[in-house]
Amino acid sequence: MKSRIVIIFVGILFLWSALILRAGYLQFAPNDRLNSLQNRQFQTKVTLQARRGAIVDSTGRDLAMSTTAYSLYADPKLLENRKAVAKKLAKVLNQSPEAVFAKIKDGHRRFVWIHRMLDQAKADEIKSWDIRGLSFVEEWRRVYPNETLLAQTIGFLGSEGQGLEGLELSHNQLLAGNQKKVSVKRDARGRPLINDGLMFIENPEGSELRLTVDTELQYRLESELANAVSTFEADHAVGVVLDAKTSAVLALASAPTFDVNKAMKTPAEFRRNKILTDAFEPGSTMKTFVIAAALRENLIQPNTKFYCEKGSFKVGDRIIREAETKEKFEDLTVSEILAVSSNVGTTKIAFKMGADRLRQGLLDFGFGQKNGIDLPGEARGMVQALPWRQHLLSNISFGHGISSTPLQVANAFAAIANGGVLNTPYIVQSIRDAETGQLTETKVKPIRRVLSAEQAAQMRAMLVGVTTGIGTGGNARVDGFMVGGKTGTAQKVNPNGRGYLRGAYISSFGGFIPANDPRFVIYIAVDTPRKAYYGATVAAPIFSRIASYAVRKEGIAPLPLAEEAKPVIKRKVATVTKPAMEKPVENKVIITANELDKVTEVPVGETVPDIMNLTTREVLRRVSGQDIKVKFQGQGVVSEVVPNVGTQLPTTKEITVILR
Repeated sequence: MKSRIVIIFVGILFLWSALILRAGYLQFAPNDRLNSLQNRQFQTKVTLQARRGAIVDSTGRDLAMSTTAYSLYADPKLLENRKAVAKKLAKVLNQSPEAVFAKIKDGHRRFVWIHRMLDQAKADEIKSWDIRGLSFVEEWRRVYPNETLLAQTIGFLGSEGQGLEGLELSHNQLLAGNQKKVSVKRDARGRPLINDGLMFIENPEGSELRLTVDTELQYRLESELANAVSTFEADHAVGVVLDAKTSAVLALASAPTFDVNKAMKTPAEFRRNKILTDAFEPGSTMKTFVIAAALRENLIQPNTKFYCEKGSFKVGDRIIREAETKEKFEDLTVSEILAVSSNVGTTKIAFKMGADRLRQGLLDFGFGQKNGIDLPGEARGMVQALPWRQHLLSNISFGHGISSTPLQVANAFAAIANGGVLNTPYIVQSIRDAETGQLTETKVKPIRRVLSAEQAAQMRAMLVGVTTGIGTGGNARVDGFMVGGKTGTAQKVNPNGRGYLRGAYISSFGGFIPANDPRFVIYIAVDTPRKAYYGATVAAPIFSRIASYAVRKEGIAPLPLAEEAKPVIKRKVATVTKPAMEKPVENKVIITANELDKVTEVPVGETVPDIMNLTTREVLRRVSGQDIKVKFQGQGVVSEVVPNVGTQLPTTKEITVILR
């Protein structure tokens, strides 16, 4: 009996010893299989969404940013007195108690979202209740601090944080960044452990987009377009400002606009970026590129004359007339045809070219195809396939029977302004990788040369003639600067049938400033203005105000013309007879390309700069780097400058600025 007990004791001791040794072995000796099982049981991989990268303007001001938000979820099985919890939550979340209770009433569920993207204040209030079963996940919420500014271009996000329109869509992958998988400990039931109500892990970050857009210029453009819609009772208005040399987008807008923070509550009509998506018949602005195409083919020169049939020209079974029946032009040079916007004259130039060469010329200027801007939704416009009947060839020569987007017209003007090269327009200046800090800058992308430098200079000189003297674009002038451009007034195509809408027009103006060394290309179009309809009356003044603001903000010296250049503008070149006038009107505006190149700016600092209607900050920016002392009186915007703008600076280099 005693020996049996000893044997059993030894056996049990041996077994325990073996278990202890085995346990020690398992605890301290490495074992890949067991480590894997342990990690699988007590850890899980959680995919973290990156903090969406910011979108900033050319100076670094935030246009779109991501701020911390808190998403509330519940574990209904852990909640006690769920009806009381639902009632309490409903007050904070501005929901009905029934709606909240419907989410948490099932006590068998372990996870349910209550509300996504709560702000800090509401999250803190709910946390203070210390209710077991309520927790938060830290997420990122997209915020657009400027609300309506650049709305159609920036775009917005969907409920799951994906880009739906604009830059948010076209650069979604870069902005969203790479998803990051991290290991998170979990409890025995497999639920991720949280720290103070949050999944406490640092999120990755998406790339930052820096745009070419100047927000101050953008704001001025949007204000002018909104004012135009109101003043002329128009359906909408669009505008774009390009860097003349590179085709970088400095501003683009469509009015009416919308608050990007409330995008999903806004009609799609207001969200559409009409600068890119809407193609329409451009009207007489197209004459610019018809003449440029003929000049390229060496078929005409600025002083080539055409007989304009006294305003009535039969083409087949139809009659081509001028915009006004009183206009009965006879012999006009090409420069004069462009200046007075003669339909008959442009028709004859198109007939001299023929459909094949004109169509190719328009295609080369970027019409009928996408320009390739780094934004979604760009339309191609339309240049009809050959053959063209004579009547269609005539219509296309003055901007009917063809459709183009505002961006296409602006970029074609930029090709003339920069010396003859069509560039790809772009709006993203650079992309900064948040993790590596690497900066990728956008380079200018030439598409093709469409004019020689000399031909482009000839076109610029002719376009100056449109805005001075007898030209149709006089309202586009800017005091102290030479402006080149072209008016456009086109009937609006009936979208629901054939022909045109009665009494509906698209009024436009496209051009550049300063004409002797273009820096800005601006295109404005107003859809269905009801108080007036000519581009010269509706769109040209808007161009003038935007152009004036742009050159003053940039600090370009006001003109203007140096003394030796003034005779160039004053000289008599030709006469144009209009029936409503008893005497011939002197054309003092047509200058040659060589003469245009001689126009020079007054050196900065020699005269009092044009700072009228600027704010204090804009004045300081304007004179920055110049040897000028400014004394301010009052508040508001500049109403008077002593000495007067354009006069010689006193020897003290001091000016007094009176604000009101």
